[in-house]
Amino acid sequence: MSETLAIVVAAGRSSRMGDGPKKQYRLLAGRPVLSRTLEVFEHAPAVDGVVLVVAPGEEEWCRREIVSRFGSTKVTAVVAGGEARQDSVRAGLQVVGPCALVLVHDGVRPFVTAGQVAAVAEAAREHGAATLAVPPKDTVKMSVPPGGPVSTLPREHLWLVQTPQAFRRDVLVEAHRWAREQGFVGTDDTSLAEAAGYRVRMVPGAYTNIKITTPEDLAFAEALLGGGPVLVGFGYDVHRLVDDRKLVLGGVEVPYRQGLLGHSDADVLVHAVMDALLGAAGAGDIGRWFPDDDPAYRGVSSLDLLVRVAVFLRERGLEAANLDAVLVAQAPRLSPFIPQMQDNMARVLGVSPEVVNVKATTTEGLGFTGSGAGIAAYAVTTLRRVVLPGGPVL
Repeated sequence: MSETLAIVVAAGRSSRMGDGPKKQYRLLAGRPVLSRTLEVFEHAPAVDGVVLVVAPGEEEWCRREIVSRFGSTKVTAVVAGGEARQDSVRAGLQVVGPCALVLVHDGVRPFVTAGQVAAVAEAAREHGAATLAVPPKDTVKMSVPPGGPVSTLPREHLWLVQTPQAFRRDVLVEAHRWAREQGFVGTDDTSLAEAAGYRVRMVPGAYTNIKITTPEDLAFAEALLGGGPVLVGFGYDVHRLVDDRKLVLGGVEVPYRQGLLGHSDADVLVHAVMDALLGAAGAGDIGRWFPDDDPAYRGVSSLDLLVRVAVFLRERGLEAANLDAVLVAQAPRLSPFIPQMQDNMARVLGVSPEVVNVKATTTEGLGFTGSGAGIAAYAVTTLRRVVLPGGPVL
């Protein structure tokens, strides 16, 4: 039996975000908000598995473009939610297997930390139900009925409730059963537990554990992730075209009568990209990282080398904010293969394909690329510093 499972709810209609993608799928520093939320739980030792609840009809897309693309290995199920948040949590609860604790978290709260997750889980283990919360900074007034007499609430007794909210499994199941029988609709799961007779423990959260609901929230979230200087890197590489070699560009085998000569698979595009990324990080170049006289790299896929660069960047709290590259080749025609090149590199770097841009051009027959002697690639990238999962509260 698992100790702690989490239900991440991302089935909302996102009506307050305005035109465009739903808030859970908006890009936040190059990645969907939901993928960043799932990443926290992926690295949270207190959580053993995750059930993801999304809008009906979005299950398969989320499995492919969110869960698989960004490596959320703890997600055990992706299920359809209901009309209201309460219905969506209940849908997730129905597929949660045997466990001691259940956490419920908003899919658009990507700034919670692993430490906060552990703290609220421990409080629920001891008290039955708990939630992260922060005291209000502003004076809070109440008008009953709306527009009627106004009174000031004592701020020292108030909490602004966040997620995750944590429960012993039997408590959450009973709270939802009671609410359904009574026709009770709560604003969150702790309100159901309270109405069903359970006490909820308050656990200090953080003001940065924001729920991204409006465009202003998204702008604030971008500021949280993108603080500090923007790091820029430039990369260039060239390889000779020869017979009896495969032509590999951006991890794609391009049909052609010749291939690029090199110690590895000679993927000139990925080499230029790696040089740009390492340059932006102030970490040397690919010659220093992967020497062409080292037998370990003979014939290796350059995408595998890019994996190592991506891990290095992530360990240092760096992430590609934008990547733009150009291939210079007289032949073959490369445009049909560019979408797959972009997708391959985006997957390895852990960013959305929109962040990676690849172009192809010729030199009108001029120079070594124009004569068909070789292929060159240029790349420019910007890196931003990000908060590591489970890292310190900002």
